Amino acid sequence: MRRCSRTGCTELAVATLTYVYADSTAVVGPLATQAEPHSYDLCTGHAHNLTAPRGWEVVRFEGEFAPPQHTGEDLTALADAVREAGRLDRPVEVVARPGGTGRRGHLRVLPTPDEDTAD
Repeated sequence: MRRCSRTGCTELAVATLTYVYADSTAVVGPLATQAEPHSYDLCTGHAHNLTAPRGWEVVRFEGEFAPPQHTGEDLTALADAVREAGRLDRPVEVVARPGGTGRRGHLRVLPTPDEDTAD
């Protein structure tokens, strides 16, 4: 369960706020299925009382915001995904980059040692 993004608020999030800068619009809709880096999760009070800067338009969902309901199927799917990721016999794809090693962020891709050169 996600919490409201407003500083000091500890209520559960039920809505997502997204800004459309090109249109000077703030959009408040139902809670997104995943947290996005450029959107804000809001509780019921903050979702209904949101105001935008002068010259901006607020587009708000017409209806009541409700917290997301998790079903047994959601939990089963999550458990299956975790189980699959933890399997030891699961094939792992290694992609070697030209030059032998690659770097992405703080992680490194190292080439697999050749069996004929191993002592």
